Amino acid sequence: MGTTKTKDILVDAARKLFATQGVENTTMNDIALASHKGRRTLYTYFKNKDEIFFSVIETELDLVANRLSEIAQSQESPEKKLINYIYTRMEAIKEVVIRNGNLNADFFLDIRMVARVRRKLDKKERIILTSIFQNGMDKGIFNVKDAAYSAKMFHLALCGYEVAFIQSNSFKDLLIEKRREVINFIFNGLIQR
Repeated sequence: MGTTKTKDILVDAARKLFATQGVENTTMNDIALASHKGRRTLYTYFKNKDEIFFSVIETELDLVANRLSEIAQSQESPEKKLINYIYTRMEAIKEVVIRNGNLNADFFLDIRMVARVRRKLDKKERIILTSIFQNGMDKGIFNVKDAAYSAKMFHLALCGYEVAFIQSNSFKDLLIEKRREVINFIFNGLIQR
C-alpha cells in the first residue's frame, strides 16, 4: 500500500471520528483503531491530533477547490461561470459541513487554525475568480478595470456570507427563492439604469 493511500485512510478515519465524536473526544488511539493501522503508522504521518485535524480540513477544502476549478475551465460564458461559481461554492461548503457533523463546531473554536487552513483555498479561489473576471473583461462583458482586485473583493463578499451560512445553515433561500434577485444584484448592482 502506497504512502499516499495510507495517509488518506488515516485522514478519512479521523474525519469520521471527528464528525461523530468531536475533535476533543477523539484520541490518536481511536484514529489508529478506526483506520485499522497501528499507532506507530499513525505517528509516522502525524505528530499529534492537531496535525491530523489540519489535514482533515485541508482535504475537505481541496475538494471544494477542485469543484471550483472545473467551473473556471468550463466552456460556459463568464456570467454563467460566475453564477455557477457562487452556487457550487456554497453547496460544496454546505456538503463539507454536513459531512463533518461536529467538526464545524470544533473548527470555529480555533480561529487561527481556520485562517491557516483557509489561506491555501483563498489563494486558489482568487486565482480562479481572477480568470473568470479576466475572461469577462476580455469578452467585453464585465465592466471592471482590474480582474485581480475585483476577484479579491468578490471573494471577500462570498466569505462574509459563508460564516452566517455555516452557523445558521440558512442558505436555502439564497439558493432557491432569491436566486434571481441575487443574480440581478451581482450583474446590475444598486443603481437604476
